[in-house]
Amino acid sequence: MKKACAVWFFVLIVSSCFGAPAPRTANIVLISGEYEYFSSNSLPAFKQLLETNYHFHCTYLERTTGNDIPGIEALDNADLAIVFIRRMTLPDDQLARLKKFVASGKPVIGLRTASHAFENWKEWDHEVLGGNYHMHHGNAQVATARINKENASHPILKGVAAEFETAGSLYKTNPLGPDTTLLLIGSVERQEPEPMAWTHDYKGARVFYTSLGHPRDFENPSFRALVVNAVFWCLNKTPPSPEALSRKPR
Repeated sequence: MKKACAVWFFVLIVSSCFGAPAPRTANIVLISGEYEYFSSNSLPAFKQLLETNYHFHCTYLERTTGNDIPGIEALDNADLAIVFIRRMTLPDDQLARLKKFVASGKPVIGLRTASHAFENWKEWDHEVLGGNYHMHHGNAQVATARINKENASHPILKGVAAEFETAGSLYKTNPLGPDTTLLLIGSVERQEPEPMAWTHDYKGARVFYTSLGHPRDFENPSFRALVVNAVFWCLNKTPPSPEALSRKPR
């Protein structure tokens, strides 16, 4: 009961932070397939935010106790996939359906563990996301996110603070692949900075990835603005105004 109340409280908070509804013109599939970061709580809440405030049509899918994602055929009619999966070995038919979606040129958003989402598609990180995940720094080290000044005018960064504290360990992702645009840089004390959020072009498809996605990140207005903007950008739509994104909860 406490867990359910916490989720609904979170939904009410994030729903009050955004405005400017958009037409219901896109189908978005959100997939939770990891057990470390409670994406089975955060993604349904984010789904409700997208539906309630922006009138997107969303479908939420969740990994079973094994390596199955029931309902993955929803990708056949999706305009965007949001992936929060960790080290799954998808059945051949499900992997084929996901590969078909990506090959069709449809956009993808990867959150946190999506960099190492599939045990039977290791090329996913490099080829689709444009990343280079190779472990992470210690969990006790607090990471700071900073906007890459060279790309500060990118629409995904509208309403995102120039610098903000993040939750969870800092992923090691340097160097990025070609056709990437670095948006956020993460740093911890006495270590080299690492790419934290970027876009990538995969065969003409718009791709966005961020190594953020800890439950406390979803409580951060800058992170929520980042991902909402990424949804609009991936769909080739104009993101909400910074005023709407920075509106405080009532």
